[in-house]
Amino acid sequence: MEFRETKLKGLYIIQPDVKGDERGFFMEVFRKDVFKENGLDLNFVQTNHSRSGVGVLRGLHFQYDKPLGKLIRIINGDAFVVAVDIRKNSPTLGQWVKEDMSAENKTLMYVPEGFASGFCVLGDVAEVEYQYTTTYNPKGESNILWNDSVLDINWPIKNPIISDRDKDANSFNGWLDKPESDIFKL
Repeated sequence: MEFRETKLKGLYIIQPDVKGDERGFFMEVFRKDVFKENGLDLNFVQTNHSRSGVGVLRGLHFQYDKPLGKLIRIINGDAFVVAVDIRKNSPTLGQWVKEDMSAENKTLMYVPEGFASGFCVLGDVAEVEYQYTTTYNPKGESNILWNDSVLDINWPIKNPIISDRDKDANSFNGWLDKPESDIFKL
């Protein structure tokens, strides 16, 4: 596997070693010792899978009560995946990284605690698998408005289909004003 730490400390893009021939392919998605050798000593406790259709945008989501990291991969289709640094004392607070991820390129993104993430579907469908470092807590999750002007994310779709929850999300500065935001520090 090839690990590339992004400009946002702790956020990695990972390219697995894919062995393929006329029968198909094989790849390792997660191997604890290899991740640890590359600075990611992780224990995953939950795996989730979502399916979204054309025009859907999900995010920007995160969990603050029992903060979680997540390993994201696309198992069917294509998606534009974004992670935003929401750690208050980070020199890269408010900066974001994007990656075009697909079932074809098999790219993985590790999003650590203290980041909000989201994605939009680039084709007809995207099935996304997430491995979490802690269990999901619906009472301890929050989100930031996908099109917040402070973040100025250059999403490739302009009028996405979004959930009511994401329509009513916090602004970036609104989240930073909440006492819960103090949990995320370097």
